[in-house]
Amino acid sequence: MGSRWALGLLLLGACAGEEPAAPAGEAPADSDMPGETALVDRAAAAGIDFVHANGMVGEFHMAELIGAGAALLDYDGDGDLDAYLLQGSELEPPGADAGSGDRLFRNEYGGTGLRFIDASAGSGALGRGHGMGVATADYDNDGWIDLYRTSYGPNQLLRNRGDGSFEDRTRAAGAEDGSWSVPATFVDYDRDGWLDLFVGNYLAYSHPRAVRCAGPSGRRDYCGAIQFPGVADRLFHNRGRRGTGPVAFDDAAAEAGLTLPPEDRERALGAIAADLDGDGWQDLYVGNDAGPNSLWLSRGADAEGKVTFADGALLAGTALNAQGKAEASMGIGVADYDRDGDPDLVLGHIVVESNTLYRNRGAGLFEDRSAASELGRPSRTHTAFGMLFLDFDGDGWLDLFAANGAVQNIESLASRGDPFPVHEINQLFRNRGPIRGEVRYGEVTAVAGEVFKLSEVSRGAAGGDVDNDGDIDILLSNNNGPARLLIDSGPPRRWIGLRLVTGEPARDALGAAVTLELAAGPPRWARVATDGSYASASDPRVVFSLGAEDRVAAVKVRWPDGSRQRFAGLRSARYTTLAQLDDNRLRSQVR
Repeated sequence: MGSRWALGLLLLGACAGEEPAAPAGEAPADSDMPGETALVDRAAAAGIDFVHANGMVGEFHMAELIGAGAALLDYDGDGDLDAYLLQGSELEPPGADAGSGDRLFRNEYGGTGLRFIDASAGSGALGRGHGMGVATADYDNDGWIDLYRTSYGPNQLLRNRGDGSFEDRTRAAGAEDGSWSVPATFVDYDRDGWLDLFVGNYLAYSHPRAVRCAGPSGRRDYCGAIQFPGVADRLFHNRGRRGTGPVAFDDAAAEAGLTLPPEDRERALGAIAADLDGDGWQDLYVGNDAGPNSLWLSRGADAEGKVTFADGALLAGTALNAQGKAEASMGIGVADYDRDGDPDLVLGHIVVESNTLYRNRGAGLFEDRSAASELGRPSRTHTAFGMLFLDFDGDGWLDLFAANGAVQNIESLASRGDPFPVHEINQLFRNRGPIRGEVRYGEVTAVAGEVFKLSEVSRGAAGGDVDNDGDIDILLSNNNGPARLLIDSGPPRRWIGLRLVTGEPARDALGAAVTLELAAGPPRWARVATDGSYASASDPRVVFSLGAEDRVAAVKVRWPDGSRQRFAGLRSARYTTLAQLDDNRLRSQVR
């Protein structure tokens, strides 16, 4: 393993020293907040009254500190986003689990103001165990969005019945996992039209036997992840329906090459599925706590149709930072921040470490541009979990939201007797576009709205257009605190929204790649996904902000099965559904 690591470090050093060509476009003059743009918390006013309880009893259990996530999903199929929030549970005495108290809120927005109705009772969407994360997708191809809930305890697959309720199909579908799981993502890794499921497991921890740890002051504190061994991640292959039976999964981790010996297992906190090397097959990127990250590159299908993966993180430059160090990775953001046509990565890290921005140089090779982009320095003072790319100011360049909250006591708070001394403010970074050959970020937290003055323990952040006005809002989960619904209150903008669907009945085409062609200027790129951020699930729809001079020429789509399609004549200021054609019609449509 020594030579493999050495080669990876050499390549990382070479990438970090290169200066990329300047992306096309004009840079904003500075990093100040334009106009009256701000993110405003509307949770209470809209009817989302959820308060997370982490079960803390003064014993510093790690499980009380890590969760939880949130989801924005259209579970009832009415065209607007509903909200799902995960609850904690009692951790003492061991095994004291009376149910979690997750909450499902139905969006009743009608154009006259946001209004959510608590639809939890009778929904069947109430999980068991101490909630951690959630993934959303239509795993059984019936047209309704289902839930996969991870936890400190048994995970659950909750099937959407289509009548406003869910049923637990975990055991029947073969999707059980009793480890401490955090991230999960649905992905059609073998391109057979059925969504498979990747589950990232954290560490082997049993709180009755947990060691007692102390911080630098000698005060008792939460333990670090490095003191516990990692646990094997899981890959469940969706075998679809066999005859008239229900959809079920097979354990495919070993066959796909994801099984590692115990000494090499890491501690997963973040996971996304995306085609990171541009070969048309979905890869898996896993953010690991206190260890190198994993980039499971798909090798495609062999002669028998089997798909396998190989970890290419070291060679790709995404295992470590530019200094060759592993970091405490939590949430992952994926987007084309520099507008050069491919997916880039950003990872949230603990205090002292910076949030790390990996720029995609093409063909699956990345370089750490955290310092060059000016994102690194202002992020060193916080611990980031949820990471979301969003264009909050409508200028066409993707900004970045970081949901922050520490994982060990902040001494200034602990010394004052704060009962949960790990709270911090969240951060907002504005994409300033290319300046002297480098796309740069400027922190605008101080002028981004009153909600950024709140000091809380933020974890999950789900992004989506809650009010269907063409900008991205945020459902924010706070550990041991109230949920926030951050609505983009900026002035109207020019935009185009797309929902990409495939199959019959129609379902979100997770894994599709979208290229927006403009009448003048370079094209824009986006992916169709619900995963990313931290332990959360976001809106699968794609939204592009259009500048005053941008005119849409066409949209090109590469569907999850590799086929391509071009759409013209699309109108702005609305959502348009694009459906994949069948093979015969596709031949006559693609140009």
